[in-house]
Amino acid sequence: MDNRCSRAPLLALFQKRFDGDDALLELARLRFTQAGLGPEYYAETPQELSALLGFRPGTDVPAAVHLPRGLDLLDPSGRAFIGEFARACRGEVTSLVVHDQPELASRPEEYILALEALDSMLAGLDAGPRLFVEYAAMLPPDRFVGLFREASGLEHISACLDVGHLGLRQVRIAYEQRHPGEDVCRLNPASPDLAPLVDDVQQAVEAALPAVLEAIRKLRTLGKPLHFHLHDGHPLSTFSPLGLSDHVSFLTSVPIRFPHAGRTALAPMFGPGGLASILAEALGGPPADRLSFTLEIHPMGGRLPLGDAAMLFRHWADTSNAERMNDWLSILAENQRLVLAALGPASGSRDLP
Repeated sequence: MDNRCSRAPLLALFQKRFDGDDALLELARLRFTQAGLGPEYYAETPQELSALLGFRPGTDVPAAVHLPRGLDLLDPSGRAFIGEFARACRGEVTSLVVHDQPELASRPEEYILALEALDSMLAGLDAGPRLFVEYAAMLPPDRFVGLFREASGLEHISACLDVGHLGLRQVRIAYEQRHPGEDVCRLNPASPDLAPLVDDVQQAVEAALPAVLEAIRKLRTLGKPLHFHLHDGHPLSTFSPLGLSDHVSFLTSVPIRFPHAGRTALAPMFGPGGLASILAEALGGPPADRLSFTLEIHPMGGRLPLGDAAMLFRHWADTSNAERMNDWLSILAENQRLVLAALGPASGSRDLP
């Protein structure tokens, strides 16, 4: 890859994932600053965002905000709420992210009109953010790409491709083609009927990466800025306390109780090699300074001693949640290393903790 990749911002989730006081956010600020990562905040209100911005890990890194998942872009009050966020963070945040909706397919004309209204609002803000609509409603990817083809003239509206969401959709489709009426996500590593099905499961998992690469190729031909949510997944994954099959590290495999292909663990949808392919495909399109990436990886259930951050928690009698937070932050840094390795020496990595 060429030097353009050095200008593609790399962010990660920045939020308090465990119970505790704001020392957890101070820990996140420390680790993000050490790594040179930009934050993508999750905020339910502009007031919550304002508080989170107080923990921003430096002013020289880009920042994004993931807005509440239930926002309805077809509702004027939903668009007004986005406007409140945009005004609250202008000059400090470059990107807002909002989930797409099933109405994108069922009421496409209204959806385009809503995006036009949002584009006009954002255009009127000095130093306002761009709005990225995330692939989340699991619609056919051509319908999602088609939305942004129709909205190609909207300067402040573009696409956020969540590679895990799209990959998992394709896995479920591929598995159901072999097992009509069956959802692969009903299985888990302890399922008594897994052994005779595991070959079909893994063949379906292998369908994820080609589908993601095809969607990226189609999106990049539009010449619009693009944002990516990067995370891995597997339909049998049980790592998430939220019951999700994705939002896991690219270094994760799924343990099983019997050997398959010489291992007692199943490879995820992408792994480090798939991540490298995703980044290469993305960087083959728009200039890298019109791309951005967020590591949208959730905690994996481990704990890590606080080390140089122990002083932040001197007032805590029990530092278990701080160690859980530290483990999660270390996973983000570990996956950052994978991204930087895939981007090559021009990516300008820092020494990470």
